[in-house]
Amino acid sequence: MNLPIDAVLPDVRAALSGGTQLILAAPPGAGKTTGVPLALLDESWVEGRILVLEPRRLATRAAAERMASVLGEKTGQHIGYRIRGESKVSKATKVEVITEGILTRMLQSDPELPGVSAVLFDEVHERSIHTDLGLALCLEAQETLRPDLKVVAMSATLDVAAFRRIMPEAAVIESAGRAFPVDTRWLPRPWRRPEDNRRGLPAAIAAQVRAALSEQPGDVLVFLPGAGEIRRTANLLEDAEAEIRPLYGALPFAEQQAALRPSDRRRVVLATSIAETSLTVPGVRVVIDSGFARRAEVDRATGLSRLVTVPVSRAEADQRRGRAGRMEPGVCYRMWTRGVEGALPAQPPPEILATDLAPLALELAVWGTTDLAAMRFIDPPPAAGLTAARRLLQDLGALDADGRVTPEGREMARKPLHPRLSHMVQAGVAQGAAAEAALLAAMVSERDPLRAATSDLRTRLDAILSPPAAADRGTIQRIRDDARRISPGRVDKARLHRVSALLTAHAYPDRIAMRRPGDQPRYLLSNGRGAMLPAGDPLAGERLLIATDLEDGREARIRAAIPLSEAELRDVHGGLIAETTVAEWSSRDSAVVARRREMLGAIALSDRRWDDAPADVLGAALLDGIREKGITALPWPKGALALRTRIGWLRALSGEIAQRLPDWSDDGLAENLATWLAPHLDGETRIGQLDKLDFTNILRGALDWETAQEADRLAPSHWQTPLGSRILVDYSGETPQLSVRLQEVFGLTHHPMIGDPPVPLSLSLLSPAQRPVQVTSDLPGFWSGSYADVRRDMRARYPRHPWPEDPSSAEPTKRARTTKS
Repeated sequence: MNLPIDAVLPDVRAALSGGTQLILAAPPGAGKTTGVPLALLDESWVEGRILVLEPRRLATRAAAERMASVLGEKTGQHIGYRIRGESKVSKATKVEVITEGILTRMLQSDPELPGVSAVLFDEVHERSIHTDLGLALCLEAQETLRPDLKVVAMSATLDVAAFRRIMPEAAVIESAGRAFPVDTRWLPRPWRRPEDNRRGLPAAIAAQVRAALSEQPGDVLVFLPGAGEIRRTANLLEDAEAEIRPLYGALPFAEQQAALRPSDRRRVVLATSIAETSLTVPGVRVVIDSGFARRAEVDRATGLSRLVTVPVSRAEADQRRGRAGRMEPGVCYRMWTRGVEGALPAQPPPEILATDLAPLALELAVWGTTDLAAMRFIDPPPAAGLTAARRLLQDLGALDADGRVTPEGREMARKPLHPRLSHMVQAGVAQGAAAEAALLAAMVSERDPLRAATSDLRTRLDAILSPPAAADRGTIQRIRDDARRISPGRVDKARLHRVSALLTAHAYPDRIAMRRPGDQPRYLLSNGRGAMLPAGDPLAGERLLIATDLEDGREARIRAAIPLSEAELRDVHGGLIAETTVAEWSSRDSAVVARRREMLGAIALSDRRWDDAPADVLGAALLDGIREKGITALPWPKGALALRTRIGWLRALSGEIAQRLPDWSDDGLAENLATWLAPHLDGETRIGQLDKLDFTNILRGALDWETAQEADRLAPSHWQTPLGSRILVDYSGETPQLSVRLQEVFGLTHHPMIGDPPVPLSLSLLSPAQRPVQVTSDLPGFWSGSYADVRRDMRARYPRHPWPEDPSSAEPTKRARTTKS
């Protein structure tokens, strides 16, 4: 049967005969996955194997089986495949279809890839982190070690410009597709309503499936976000007149194959995005697209990941739609309105930007990468995520303090496990519990066989060893098989329970959780994040847990954990426990609290009083309390407040001294507490204890002698009357002011001035009864003006006091006369 890819295969062969890089864009149905490798088999430059990379295990098997059938062979002859835990290859194998992680292992083992002539990256548009890494490593190996190695990037919806940036010498070939017409139908109105709950999507999908079965011929392929929605939708379709087949990655291989086989009955295949690419589901003429996909997101600050359900991209929607037209004309029902289409993102986000980067960071360290910018990543890994990943790897012993891979790190990288779990397995080997560690690692890697019946990992371990009726036996079998591949051997149940917490602690040093005080089971993780358990959870009363599975949110939810004793914790992570001393301000106590603590990250294993804390440490904490409460909380004497206002007034002038004076406003003093106040503290723990300090002298001491003298001259604290009285000057207003008895300034012919430039004092002139009778900034003007009216009124009220007609020439006095005049 001729395929559209056949038309460009001569160009493909020519491009690879004359060059080493190729970018091939071929729409769904073109036949690139099987057609290109087979077309290259007889090329003269093919001296070794052709590796074909597929993003999923199911697609890997399917592609190999399809190519083998074209050659009339069984897999394992000229066409073979390798996936985790399964291999069908032989000495005769020329085309080997593999999952992406296997290529990384091959490159790390020998970067020259001996015996390999070409590497074909299929479905590169999916931008999995394994694809991005494998392609970057291949291109570097090609540049430095294997200039003859052929590298091909191919997909239906790849961003050609993006791939040209990292493969500038690549030939670009575009193939036509073979797609029958697909009638796309949108909803007239959204199915989602405010009253819809998490069962809303399965119900809407089930209704659409029933409508499609009655309206259209052929099998139906339904795209749903995850296994949970698939199960709920299947339950709602139990009575449908069709064979209901689930299809998702965690299903046993036999069940996955059953979903791909034709049947005598009409079929409804309920699939995740696993069926978007690489696979052809025979008989499908109808696609129902929920419009959602499930992706992993990582909080870079905590390393916690969560699965989020998000709208699909337009590229993904096009891939799904194309499934309906692979064999004959079809129909695609999109579970959204046409108006929503333009708001969908063009492409799915690259996994490297959102996923846990610890495995990538370890691979780069093993590769010996020193200059990340030189690596050919379409999107470089985020710096914050890479930093967090390297910090975790150092905690696990995979990297040294300088970020170089350790021997233990190299051994960890050889295992098909997350670095956490590789470390766990190595710890198990060291403790004589290799089989137990392998089972624990395999279980943590898989879905819960009890389907979230409990968060206690011990219960799940028991279920794997002795499955109850309600357990998912398919998941249990996968866990057992994976454990045997990691480390064959018999699991001893008693030893498993004895070492499970210790081994788990090796893998999750950042997720040790200590219960907070209170009735609710709330925990603080060693990474500083808060987490919680449901109130009725069997683990809710445990003081220490290791959380292996956390759902991120405002406060993380612990979905899987195992209790840990403090002795076990100290046994595993004693080297990470640091004794710290801390003195900090307690808002609750309004005092400095000094403690000695043993800290594992953010959690305090012990906490006791620090009785001999140094004065400077207590002082620094007390300053924090002053900053919190504000400068006004200090016991300021009147003299110090007056000095502050004088200096503040001088700073507001434009004279030269204003540039040399400190800022003694509330904000200015708070900002410089460590400079002017800290040297005078002597172990005080409460603000009230500072009333023994002489704040006036402390402030004056902050000025040099010359500046202090000039400040006193330009802004004197007191003004001296002609009789020698010293009267306090008030600098708190816009103009300095003082209050003085009118008789004491008789004879003054010039108004008192201060400052530079000079500013008149505001004089509040008082009656003999100390009541204001006039405020003036021009005393000579007052004498010659309104004084006559004041004199007339005051003579009647205070006849025994002098009221001369010409006060400017009168003698100042404080006394009353003995006779009337």
